Amino acid sequence: MALLALEKVSKAFPGVRALHDVSLKVEAGEIHALLGENGAGKSTLMKILCGIHQPDSGEILIDGKAQHFSSYRRACAAGVGIVFQEFSLIPGLSVVDNIFLGREPRNRFGLIRHGEMVAQAQTLFERLGIDIDPLIRVHHLSVADQQFVEIAKALSLNARVLVLDEPTAPLTPNEVERLFAIMRQLREQGVAMVFISHHMEEIFEICDRVTVLRDGEYVTTLNVIDTDAGALVEQMVGRRVDNIFPERQTPPPTDDVVLDARIRMAGRKHTDHIRLARGEILGFAGLVGSGRSEMALAMIGAHPVAERHMRLEGDSVALNSPADALKRGIGLLPENRKQQGLILPFTCADNISINHLERFQSPAPFISRRREQEAVEALMDRVRVKAPGSDTVVGTLSGGNQQKVVIARWLERGCRVLIFDEPTRGIDVGAKSEIYALMKTLTAQGISIVMISSELPEITGLCDRVLVFNHGHVVAELAGDDIKASTIMTHATRQISLDNPTGASDKPAATLEHAS
Repeated sequence: MALLALEKVSKAFPGVRALHDVSLKVEAGEIHALLGENGAGKSTLMKILCGIHQPDSGEILIDGKAQHFSSYRRACAAGVGIVFQEFSLIPGLSVVDNIFLGREPRNRFGLIRHGEMVAQAQTLFERLGIDIDPLIRVHHLSVADQQFVEIAKALSLNARVLVLDEPTAPLTPNEVERLFAIMRQLREQGVAMVFISHHMEEIFEICDRVTVLRDGEYVTTLNVIDTDAGALVEQMVGRRVDNIFPERQTPPPTDDVVLDARIRMAGRKHTDHIRLARGEILGFAGLVGSGRSEMALAMIGAHPVAERHMRLEGDSVALNSPADALKRGIGLLPENRKQQGLILPFTCADNISINHLERFQSPAPFISRRREQEAVEALMDRVRVKAPGSDTVVGTLSGGNQQKVVIARWLERGCRVLIFDEPTRGIDVGAKSEIYALMKTLTAQGISIVMISSELPEITGLCDRVLVFNHGHVVAELAGDDIKASTIMTHATRQISLDNPTGASDKPAATLEHAS
């Protein structure tokens, strides 16, 4: 008998059928992957399991007994815990206060037994094999440690079923290995886990079985050992996807320079030189914390520098703020699109036109909604945003379509240089291929792209040239056949002299833990 069973679960929202007769079974001591494109119904199914949504039909069974979770609290009481993709911690509170928030143990006078809470938290961390001070405030923790606090919070509820929704998205490779070690311990302790991830290699490393959903319907359940990535992708998208990267074209000439930057970061002695050609995809590679994103932000005036000399189309320009960069035609697609790139409660039209409403004034200061709608819908067609219309609230779209809305905004602004920071984070494999194809289409139109990515297959599959960062500096430039994962990692992990980073020794760094 399965520890957890969801049987023929259906759920509809106004105008949308989210789930139809979906079933899922997870055994005790099993890590069960749940796969599907964005919009396939994974999150809805898990929210039903956790009492956040109520099913229209179907059953939830734990140990064969039917359950009805009218709230998240009732699901927790029954032993179901969830680690959400976006943390639910309160940064200003201590670790122990976050773990026991709203259910603090009290004495007969109603006073909180704080010492008991600390002792229980320490026991949880010992069980997980991690060393975190229960009294430290959450905002002082690394992202990885915050993730482990979320897991401890779920286990403090005596969770026998644990849902992990994209838990590795914010983690470095070393931190992912720590998380997987904890998951293996929990598996040995009989905890049933549902693991949601868009990274196929993670599925094959940590999971026992995998269930695939497509368009809100159950497709199949397979033993991980009996399948491969290509077969799973085909089940997810309904077609064979042999190569998600566009066919490599002849790289553009590097002498047609659109952007030339000489930047010395604050506190550094060495000046880095970055050149971006017209119609080129230039990759920024390196370990998380190697300085890739900081360099991109410095290029648009959003990060402090000691020196910055910028030339656009051969002309010297002062880019002292993102507003200056935008006026010069440089747009940023930030790593965290939900917090920094979009206004989620606004419509697609509002998000696309918000930076250049003056274009639609007729007469000033009034906005012509007709002109705005025509321009926005043309852009949405150009970048292939899948939405009912321009008046669709952007927060209801999938991650891939949200990313396209940000791209559409900068195209409307007339940007000729786009900086993509982790462009496919949290995006399913089908949407990834669409983003890759769109990037190639844009470069064919003469737009230049800087792409920052932690996924080496993206770097090697898309980029015309690659700059490798290590300890805040560019340490290598790769092109053509030299753009290989092994070569990138060799440069990204070796010890360097900060006075002469490009003359680094061949000795590998002692650890993959990295400083910014």
